Amino acid sequence: MTAALVAAGLGIIPGTAQAADPVPVAAGVAEAIAKASTSEGFHSPADRTIRTALPTAAGSGRANAKTAAPQTAPAAQTAQAEPAAPAAPAAALGAGANPTLAVDVSGTSYTAHGIELTTLITSADFALGVVIDWGDGKTETATAQGPAELHHSHTYDKSGEYQVKVTVTDTANAVQATNGGAFLTPGSDFTPHTPTRLLDTRNGTGAPAAKVPGAGTARVKVAGNAAVPAGVTAVALNVTVTETVDSGYVTAWPGAGHDRPGTSNLNYTAGRSIPNLVIVPVGEDGYVELYNGGQQPVDLIADVTGYFTRASAGGYTSMTPARFVDTREGLGTARGKLAARSAFTTPISGLHGVPQGITAVALNVTVTEPGGLGHLTAFSGAGPVPTASNLNFQAGQTIANAVIVPVAEDGTIKIFNGAYLPAHVVVDVVGYYSKDSKAAFLPFTPLRTLDTREEAYGWPGGRFRAREYITQGFTPDNATATGVEAYVLNTTVTETGGDGYLSVAPGPYALPAPGEPAAPAGPRPGSSTLNWTTGTTVPNLVQASDGDHGVITFWNQGYQDADLVLDVFGVYQSK
Repeated sequence: MTAALVAAGLGIIPGTAQAADPVPVAAGVAEAIAKASTSEGFHSPADRTIRTALPTAAGSGRANAKTAAPQTAPAAQTAQAEPAAPAAPAAALGAGANPTLAVDVSGTSYTAHGIELTTLITSADFALGVVIDWGDGKTETATAQGPAELHHSHTYDKSGEYQVKVTVTDTANAVQATNGGAFLTPGSDFTPHTPTRLLDTRNGTGAPAAKVPGAGTARVKVAGNAAVPAGVTAVALNVTVTETVDSGYVTAWPGAGHDRPGTSNLNYTAGRSIPNLVIVPVGEDGYVELYNGGQQPVDLIADVTGYFTRASAGGYTSMTPARFVDTREGLGTARGKLAARSAFTTPISGLHGVPQGITAVALNVTVTEPGGLGHLTAFSGAGPVPTASNLNFQAGQTIANAVIVPVAEDGTIKIFNGAYLPAHVVVDVVGYYSKDSKAAFLPFTPLRTLDTREEAYGWPGGRFRAREYITQGFTPDNATATGVEAYVLNTTVTETGGDGYLSVAPGPYALPAPGEPAAPAGPRPGSSTLNWTTGTTVPNLVQASDGDHGVITFWNQGYQDADLVLDVFGVYQSK
């Protein structure tokens, strides 16, 4: 196997693995990450250099060329440590005062929070001291002799815009040159939003009151709507399709100036209302497009639960999925079904490794054994129950959906049963957002990594077998994807032969080399990502960590075969 390739394999419990051919899954994901994290940055040419005459000691003469390098400020000292005298015209500095001294500075991005700085110094052959002010209270020092090209890299703790300044000092000639520019990190931080309806084609909210036709689109205004600010880079929407009369799918994408991807965000069948959480970039015009990939009209609903901006807010920390609530067992709340039109409060902060002070939590919420039609709404508990919903269900249906919900100051959330009959509720936590979390979101063009219906993406053919697991490697051996905290995936299970559920968790072992037996799968997860019944197609968004080995494991927890489709929509990166 080359460094750029990685295998997808299927493990059998107990037994040996059904190996797949090596596939460029990791290489393709790494390429997408690199493209998403590369921005124009800034370039400030040498002719923008500010030259400043420095005071000289009384009676001192001009030093000769190749004087020893000056003592530079310690790394912890800021670039303003040397008070600058008023800038002097080049003529006033004298022809012999290193008149060519100038600095060309450019900064480009290579990760969500990283900058690659190139400094081109034009100078006569004198010793120079260099101070780089990164704009976040941190500095770095270097030395040079005459003309030089210097390269430095730096990682910011949080997303935002930073003023980068490079100061070059020629002590021998008492002259200083300064240049720099503004650097905007590619990654975006998350701000939770009270669930708010932005689109409902049934009643004209955000669009005309009319169904979206087959192969038609609905435009959702995001930026500048419902207190979502201008300049938003991506948005978390709960999208629901309803009033369906045929099968189809829905695709969300940024719209204007962007091609519609060939992937889907949710799939539907006749007579079913299907929700799915979508994290999607926002177009330059502030809109998101929703495409109806079916042949018949449908109604679409979109509720905002949070948004991403290139400003310091909440970073993301992933977790191995942990069960916090199960009303069937009395875990996290009272035992017994959640009563009709009522809510329970459950603590999140301070449990299972979740710290205090988080701003939002990423959940997988499942309803089971409902007595009738209805919906669930997750919210922080502050204020009235939002009119938005996170999960829609029918009588007797077991269905799950990913949810991102604000957390109250006391570390709790609430789950409201909007039905007129009771239902059981299960809540798994997969990650959280906080001021102390560093991982920023990098969206990219959706990338399909697996479809068991096809002999493609390295899959040798065959279905997702019952009670077995599939592993995929996402981090390549060349570590291009360094610092990835979690991958934003859309998982879809289809062609189901019976009831079951999917679990997604980090793989506890590295992928084996070609020809070697599969590594053990580790313990079977106790959490669920999505649930299905016979003959259904069910999607769900997953924010999954690939653990210490760059591997994510997908478990078919049912007793019948099914097919699995995986699409990657972005990553959270901490560097």
